[in-house]
Amino acid sequence: MSRPFLQNIDQTIKKPYLKNFDHAIFILHDQLNLDSWPDWVKKEKPLLIFMESGDKGREVPHHKKKAVYVLSSMRHFALECAEKGFDVLYHSTAGHFDDGLKEILSQFEGQLTFMTPSEWDSRERLRKVAGEFGDKVEEIPNSFFLADPEEWKEKIEPGYRMEYFYREMRRKTGYLMNGDEPEGGEWNYDEQNRESLPKNHPVPEIKRFEPDEITKEVIAMVNDYFPDSFGSSENFGYAVTRDQALELLDQFISERLDQFGPYEDALKTGNNTLFHSQLSIYMNNGLLTPTEICEKAVESYRKGNARLNSVEGLVRQIIGWREYIRIYYEAMMPDVRNANHFGFTEKLPKMYWTGETKMKCMEQSLKPVFDEAYSHHIQRLMILSNFSNLTETDPRELERWFLTAYADAYEWVELPNVLGMSTFADGGVLASKPYVSSGNYINKMSDYCKNCEYSVTKKTGEKACPFNYLYWNFVDKQRETFNDSGRVNFMVNMFDNKKSDEQKKEIRESTEIFLSSLERG
Repeated sequence: MSRPFLQNIDQTIKKPYLKNFDHAIFILHDQLNLDSWPDWVKKEKPLLIFMESGDKGREVPHHKKKAVYVLSSMRHFALECAEKGFDVLYHSTAGHFDDGLKEILSQFEGQLTFMTPSEWDSRERLRKVAGEFGDKVEEIPNSFFLADPEEWKEKIEPGYRMEYFYREMRRKTGYLMNGDEPEGGEWNYDEQNRESLPKNHPVPEIKRFEPDEITKEVIAMVNDYFPDSFGSSENFGYAVTRDQALELLDQFISERLDQFGPYEDALKTGNNTLFHSQLSIYMNNGLLTPTEICEKAVESYRKGNARLNSVEGLVRQIIGWREYIRIYYEAMMPDVRNANHFGFTEKLPKMYWTGETKMKCMEQSLKPVFDEAYSHHIQRLMILSNFSNLTETDPRELERWFLTAYADAYEWVELPNVLGMSTFADGGVLASKPYVSSGNYINKMSDYCKNCEYSVTKKTGEKACPFNYLYWNFVDKQRETFNDSGRVNFMVNMFDNKKSDEQKKEIRESTEIFLSSLERG
């Protein structure tokens, strides 16, 4: 009998008789690539177990497009495995992963292997199952990443920066290396990657895919089971198979990689991808691997099709930043979940849940989140997170929102980025300074300000850009943290010595008026 919303699976995959198997592996929704599993899996072809968990789906009211993507890509992968000759059990449970595995293990007499989950809570649940069933359940290390956290996590402390780790990873992988020296003589070309986008500069569109019958069934299920979740499932166009994801990778390498670097930080009204790859969603569940993305990018540089600063910037994001924050997560969990260096207690501004605001930069940064469960890193860091900090919002509220709203958000990657990097909630373990700014930075990197109801040239008052006075108010109130950071302590001196008493008064008054009228919750 077909299960509701699982008819494509049930009509294609015959439910296996568990007692016929002596070995099975449990594949989570973010482990969808057999090339990243040990070689014996493809050789021995054990029973493959996939699971949809009701309680896991209800943990966080994820953006509907993320829920559709996660479930559709897992269903497609399970069907592909079955086509390749694997026996597949596609299990559904109202409970969590541990409940589902116990249901299976009550009927299965063989050995069950699972790979260490990337997220903490799922890991703890599966380890409890392993403890309960003893030798019947085996855990193997997660091999979807390039760096082993056990080799690095003891180094995660204030003063140890991603740049040191990144250089070691360059040496280890050999990417963009000439012997022991970096390609071009420099490790980092970030200084060349801060250009604003020229007016009328052409930007290639990213291919979208029409939902097939499997994805349509998932969309119907998500809308039925999670009607009040964030965002909308309408106009779903993500890749949901490895072949589709590889097509997007090839398109990025050929059409956008070369200009990715210079315009990496640029912002443009109505275009939220520019030259970004938008491939993190596919890396984070295994449809693409970090190795193949880096190798194709480096190959493009070697062939003269992509400039060095663009390729280096992409490689740094993947083998540097992505790997580093995963190690940070392993080193800092679970205590980092409560990080709140500044002691902020305010609820998240209401605009994060509605998208409604007169601030053009916030409107343009929130719109793609509602529409596509995506925005690029500068919108995340220097607008959405910046505003949250300047409005004294509890960083844990912002972290929960990011986990809810983004398709590429898994706790191992978004929590370090939010609590470590963008809000400085960990007090400086991950970042060397608070990433906050006035409206000047946003105006420099975007065309947002020219169409805003607020004036970026006004520093205080009703018509002034709120980022302007909020920034200086933050510098004043958090001066101890700024003084402790050698990178930004001069901002306190600037506030103290170059702002008149009248200007300081106007900054504080404008901040008080704005924050008192800011809707939250």
